[in-house]
Amino acid sequence: MKGLISLFNRIMQRYLPDPFLFVVILTFVVFGLGLIFTDSNPINMVQYWGDGFWSLLAFSMQMVLVLVTGYVLACSPIFKKGLGALAGKAKSPSQAIILVTVISVIASWINWGFGLVIGALFAKELARKVSGVDYRLLIASAYSGFIVWHGGFSGSIPLTIATEGHFSQDLIGIIPTSQTIFATFNVVIVLALFLILPVLNRFMHPSKEETITVDPALLKDEPSSKDAKHDFSSMTPAERIENSKIVSIVTALLGVSFLVYYFVNNGFNLNLNIVNFLFLFLGILFHGTPKRFLDAVLEAVKGAGGIIIQFPFYAGIMGMMTTSGLAAVMSEAFVAISNEHTFPFFAFLSAGIVNFFVPSGGGQWAVQAPVMLEAAQTLGVSYAKTAMAVAWGDAWTNLIQPFWALPALAIAGLKAKDIMGYCVMILLVSGVVISLGFLLL
Repeated sequence: MKGLISLFNRIMQRYLPDPFLFVVILTFVVFGLGLIFTDSNPINMVQYWGDGFWSLLAFSMQMVLVLVTGYVLACSPIFKKGLGALAGKAKSPSQAIILVTVISVIASWINWGFGLVIGALFAKELARKVSGVDYRLLIASAYSGFIVWHGGFSGSIPLTIATEGHFSQDLIGIIPTSQTIFATFNVVIVLALFLILPVLNRFMHPSKEETITVDPALLKDEPSSKDAKHDFSSMTPAERIENSKIVSIVTALLGVSFLVYYFVNNGFNLNLNIVNFLFLFLGILFHGTPKRFLDAVLEAVKGAGGIIIQFPFYAGIMGMMTTSGLAAVMSEAFVAISNEHTFPFFAFLSAGIVNFFVPSGGGQWAVQAPVMLEAAQTLGVSYAKTAMAVAWGDAWTNLIQPFWALPALAIAGLKAKDIMGYCVMILLVSGVVISLGFLLL
């Protein structure tokens, strides 16, 4: 296994481009595939690309807010203090790898943006306190928990089909999270990965000679204005408001009041907007003052730069994939070899492939849903299970799709190629686990 990991690391270091170049290359790949496998001509493909380029702006904003609100909450004083204390429990490199994986899986299951950020922050805390741990594997382990996000509270596909007015409602209606996120097959897959990933990551740790560590002094946070003590007597009225805990408490109470009202009237019905709303107002409360909260938002937005600039390109790819019929061709190829028992498995595999070109759960669902739901209806397969198969396929190949690793890598100070060798091994093992879940459950 370590020989394979070493090979994967060498390949990724040599051939994996920057994530922006990755999406540019994918754009031309889809352009060519559309010419080969559909009736589209070059002018058509250019038109599909341009027409789709700005089609995901609303969804992009939701995704940015998932990341920003998750980051803001994760770096609040109460969470950072907890992470520091928890990091002190690890006494060896093996314990550090296992601990960061467990925390990452739990946090990603709660919220994908929260998981990405808290995993990376916790990995840095561990690197400061545990000597001899491979920093690349530490960050890869923190990222590995991201695979469970679609099976958790912020999974965009299960939350989309649980939201009133979603685009497939006429066919499948509203599917509650009790049939997707909290369904037996999904819970079993999440628990299996929760048990297997920490062990796998621990055994991937390289030998002492090949271990790459980082100087703890390089990981210390720079002092910021939010940590400084302020003299209220010398402040202007505006500055007093900015540093007022009362303003944050009252604002947070307003948000919490709405959440209580929402859950009383709708039950535990989560969607993207409610998840973002919850994390936003908890972040306001836990940071204490508006100024500290806004400082955290400013830091969070830096990590969202890759999402902001690359999402339009992926929307353009989605436009080509959808309008040319290329996504349907790919999906139908898997549908053609499926039966009622194997369909969720092949839906999972097809989603993993399509995810390279449309690495957005909600965007990918928009591309694949028409084909997959029609096939599910014909074969008599549960709509909920079909949706989750697509969701897990999307989450699965995110492990080697550098797009979603950008926030964690920005926090860690690494490049995608530094961790992708480990991620390939995680991809292979987790793929077996998820596939068995859909074939046997």
